[in-house]
Amino acid sequence: MKKQLLPYSLVNHFATKKILWLLCLLCLFFTSKAQTPSLMAIGNVLGVPGDMKFSELKSILMGEKQRWKNGDRILIALMKTNTAVGKATSEKVYDMSGDELNKFWLALVFQGKAQAPKFFASADELEDFVAQNPGAIGIVDRPLTGSEIKYININGQKIL
Repeated sequence: MKKQLLPYSLVNHFATKKILWLLCLLCLFFTSKAQTPSLMAIGNVLGVPGDMKFSELKSILMGEKQRWKNGDRILIALMKTNTAVGKATSEKVYDMSGDELNKFWLALVFQGKAQAPKFFASADELEDFVAQNPGAIGIVDRPLTGSEIKYININGQKIL
C-alpha cells in the first residue's frame, strides 16, 4: 500500500496554526506577568530612613522590629489583600498568599507580639495615613503625590 501524503498547503496550514497558538500562549504569559504591579516602599519624612536592605524592610513589615532608631513607633500601612497591590505585596514581600498574610497578622496581634498594620482600599488613603503619621511606612505601586512622604530605596533601588 502506498502512503498518501498530505498536500503541502495543508501541512503548511497546520504548521501555521501551531505557531499562532504558541504565539498566543506566549502573549498571555507575558501580559499576565506585565500586570504584576511594581512595588515601592514609602515612608513619612520624619523618622523613616531613606535607604534600607530588603531584609530590613521584611523584618519591619513582619512586625519583628517595632521602633525606628530615633524611638518613633513603626506604623505599617498596607493595601488590602484583595487588591492587586495587596496581593503583590503578600507574594513579593511576605512570600504568602493574601489569606496567609491576614492569618499571620491576626496571630501576631492575638499573641500581643505586634501592633496590627493599617489596611487600606485605596492608595490615596494609604498615602494620607503615611503622610500624617511620623514613623509610618507603606507599600504602593504608583508615584507619590504628597510632600510629607518619601520613597525608601531598598538595596539601592526605588522599585522592590
